[in-house]
Amino acid sequence: MSILHLKPVFQERIWGGRKLETEFGYTIPEGPIGECWGISAHPAGESVIEGGEYDGKKLSELWNQERSQLFGEYELNEFPLLIKILDARDDLSVQVHPNDEQAGQLEGEPYGKTECWYILDAEPGAEIILGHYADTKEEVAGYIYQGQWEKLLRKMPVKRGDFIFVKSGTIHAIGKGITILETQQSSDTTYRVYDYDRKDAAGNLRELHLEKAIAVTNAPDLTDPVALQKQSVESGETQELISVPEFTVAHHAIKGTSYKLASQDRFQLVTVIEGSGTITADGETTPIKKGDHFIITRGTKDITANGEMEWITSYM
Repeated sequence: MSILHLKPVFQERIWGGRKLETEFGYTIPEGPIGECWGISAHPAGESVIEGGEYDGKKLSELWNQERSQLFGEYELNEFPLLIKILDARDDLSVQVHPNDEQAGQLEGEPYGKTECWYILDAEPGAEIILGHYADTKEEVAGYIYQGQWEKLLRKMPVKRGDFIFVKSGTIHAIGKGITILETQQSSDTTYRVYDYDRKDAAGNLRELHLEKAIAVTNAPDLTDPVALQKQSVESGETQELISVPEFTVAHHAIKGTSYKLASQDRFQLVTVIEGSGTITADGETTPIKKGDHFIITRGTKDITANGEMEWITSYM
């Protein structure tokens, strides 16, 4: 089977809204829904295959049972990536994630969390937090415990189409009014540094994880800008966004017929972020639209797209 379509999982978040319903057409639960986990084998929200010979199977089952055939030759016990769409109606907490080694030591987890964001929408004046101004961990700790957030946190404005790379150990936060497509390692380990003194539904302040957060924070900050270059191809444009050991991510703009996607000896994850059309792979044509998530399996040949669409693809 060349294309695996997945059913998304929705997560309620204190900062979430309803854009996943209004902008993407998802049927979502009531309440503040902040996250769509579009492609996930993480136990906190796992994708299920829709249609075809693997209908109803969990992604983790296929990784364990059909890894070489469908995904590639990987010496990894757990599926490595997680793809999300986030709707930030309010500010997310200021947070930081461990790297692989730290995640193993502190949590017994297989993966840390390096991630990246493609900005799908941003209201005027929207900002993110990315990195800090401290030179040492001692300075980081001092600013945190004294609540000197303006001295510590680096803020930057964002707009639709911006791309942000967030290496593990980077203090960060998504600001209100921003919708993103997030590609990350398959981890749900988050250390909160600051949460604006918000309370949960039960009236309790949300937990902070200051000791662990300071321990895993890079100091000095290692944030570097990402230089992007577009390449015109037949019927569209392709743009590699990032290629690091954790993942390679690209943006594709399809503008007509016979847009070709290269066959690879590994899986490719795809989320349609705008428009609609069709994808043809190994002679089989499938309609696709904004909000669809699917996996192109290992060795799939003759992959072409038709329509007016934008995709984000990723692999490792």
